Amino acid sequence: MAYSVRSLKPSDEPFLWEALYQALYVSPGVPPLPREIVQQPELAKYVRDWERDRDCGFVAILKDSDIPIGAVWLRLFNRDNPGYGYIDDLTPELAIAILPEYRGQGIGTMLLAHLFEQVRFQYSAISLSVSAENPALRLYRRLGFEVVKRENHTLTMKKALQEQ
Repeated sequence: MAYSVRSLKPSDEPFLWEALYQALYVSPGVPPLPREIVQQPELAKYVRDWERDRDCGFVAILKDSDIPIGAVWLRLFNRDNPGYGYIDDLTPELAIAILPEYRGQGIGTMLLAHLFEQVRFQYSAISLSVSAENPALRLYRRLGFEVVKRENHTLTMKKALQEQ
């Protein structure tokens, strides 16, 4: 399968809503969440008004059709409006999703590597929130994310991008 990567643009916002939905982990055997859940304020803030100051992200596109198949993006939050993986006002939160039919093919790893390379001088670290049951946890650990907080079954993880 041939795909390419390019920067996210404001016109990609509809795909980001789909990616946000796909990023929501649902345990096996549990019915899927309703699609309108992404409009809840605590989730919508990860996409709404895409390309605010300091937003950064990339999309993987099938070369033969220009169809997006995955995305990775960063957004800064603050103490007054934290995201699920909030650490501090200087550490952006990562969101990533690959459409189900394209998972397990290295696309997520490639998107993350691309993102790390592009933002390594802009940020000292990035964070994320993940269910302790999510298979993606293996990928995050392999790429250097470390658990900094645990609440019930949810982990906040951080990856240093610059040597301390």
